[in-house]
Amino acid sequence: MSLVGKISTEIGVHATAAKWFNLFAKQLHHVQNLTDRVHGTKLHRGNDWHHSETIKHWTYTIDGKVTTCQESIESIDEQNKTIFYKLFSGDIDHQYKDFKLIFQAIDNNRGGAIIKWTVEYEKIAEDVDPPYGYIEYVHKCTSDIDGHLLKA
Repeated sequence: MSLVGKISTEIGVHATAAKWFNLFAKQLHHVQNLTDRVHGTKLHRGNDWHHSETIKHWTYTIDGKVTTCQESIESIDEQNKTIFYKLFSGDIDHQYKDFKLIFQAIDNNRGGAIIKWTVEYEKIAEDVDPPYGYIEYVHKCTSDIDGHLLKA
C-alpha cells in the first residue's frame, strides 16, 4: 500500500473562472465570510494574504470535527488560473507528512466555470485514511461560494 496519493474533484459552477480565480488569488481573506464551513482565518506570519512567505491559520470543519491547520501559497499560475497551496501544522501533521491543495478555475464556454480541486498527500503511516473529507469539504465550500460570487 502506497503512502502517497492524489484525489481530485471537478465542480461545475455558475460564476466565471475569472471571478473564482480573483477570489482565491487576491481576496482569500473573504472566503471565511462566504461559507459557514470555515470558522475563521487569520494571518499567522506576514501582512499580505497573497504573498508566498505569508502563513495563514485556518479553522474549519472536516468530517464533522473542528480542524486547524496553517497554509501558505506555494505558487500562482495566472495564465492557467491555478493556485498551489501547502497545508501543514495543526491537525494535518497528525496524519500527513506532506499535504498540498491545488485550485484551478477553468472556463466552460457557457458563462460559468469548472472548479477543479486536487489534494496531493503523503500519509505518515499506512493505517491513515486518504483525505476524502477534504474533497467533500472543498466540494461543499465551492457550492456555498458560487452563490455569493454570482451576486458580486
